[in-house]
Amino acid sequence: MSSTQSASAPHLLIVIHSLSGGGAERVAVDLSAYWVERGYRVSIATQTGADDDAYALHPSVQRIVLGTAAPSQGRASALLANLRRVWKLRRLIRRQRPAVVLGMMTTASVLAIVAARGLGCRVIATEHTHPPSQELPDMWLRLRRWAYPQASRVVALTSGTAAWLEEHVPGSALSVIPNAVCWPLKQGEPVLPPPEKNGRFRLLAVGRLHQHKGFDLLIEAFRGIAEYFPAWDLVIMGEGEDRESLQAQIDDAGLSERITLAGRVGNIGDWYEQSDLYVLSSRVEGLSNSLLEAMASGLASVAYDCETGPREIIRNGIDGVLVNPPEDVEALAAHLSDLMAHEAKREAYAKRAVDVLDRFSTARVMALWQQVFERR
Repeated sequence: MSSTQSASAPHLLIVIHSLSGGGAERVAVDLSAYWVERGYRVSIATQTGADDDAYALHPSVQRIVLGTAAPSQGRASALLANLRRVWKLRRLIRRQRPAVVLGMMTTASVLAIVAARGLGCRVIATEHTHPPSQELPDMWLRLRRWAYPQASRVVALTSGTAAWLEEHVPGSALSVIPNAVCWPLKQGEPVLPPPEKNGRFRLLAVGRLHQHKGFDLLIEAFRGIAEYFPAWDLVIMGEGEDRESLQAQIDDAGLSERITLAGRVGNIGDWYEQSDLYVLSSRVEGLSNSLLEAMASGLASVAYDCETGPREIIRNGIDGVLVNPPEDVEALAAHLSDLMAHEAKREAYAKRAVDVLDRFSTARVMALWQQVFERR
């Protein structure tokens, strides 16, 4: 227990599958560090061990490994595995007696609600992706409808997700809390210095190489305008299961010298600083951490106006551009062309983009979390 804590300090238990790379995982680590430094006792319970961690915990945060992440085969096996998860989590809650249990993402939230029944702690559920874009088995969808109305609070990243939950999971007590923009950006491994631009311009995109991120749409849009902007290159940062298909698309377009899949890096801040324009081509979003980071770094941004997320960050025509209709390649190409061609417009948007440092500041976001944690 750190010197800032006492035996009577509020105890927060965060439940999450793992601390591998991802937005919810990073939020869990950031929340735990913030509140442990303010006198809370904080524990994080994960199903997986530390081998696949992408984020380091604050030294005063207790890590509990439940060891319940093994894959299951078939419905009976899945049922038994989830019963075991509930049993181990309930034992932990009985032993630790936290004041608040915070479930991170749908399945962890449902497990936390079930495990904590009758134990006198407040349980907060969270949704970090927009539910219609989730690929959850029917069992989890039914369990969510049953469990969320029993939670003390259900936290959504965006007002769009909150509206969806209000309609499809009636009876839930809802709050909207966005992600805070983490600033200054942390440096980590692997470090990949951005190549010298040598008079060229860089269009940057960041995200998991997955269909949801729409990089296939982005590559097609860039293909349509590349010949008109011979000094511009596209760099896509991130890893994922679509790497091979995206690289094949790049090669087929004859753009392997102009479009780079640069992989995952720990020094993403250097890439934001050394880029000229940011693009978010997602088909679906929660609340994009990369978009917040890019704007905080002073980049004008172009994003599809998908159902939730970008419209709650970008002020269209003020600090960036929302592209409609979503998933329209020609519309994306047209808006990219406009900003690639007009440096003064890029610079004007960039000057206003840094307002996200105030609009999504840690102080503002943590004040919202405090209201949820201490609500009676």
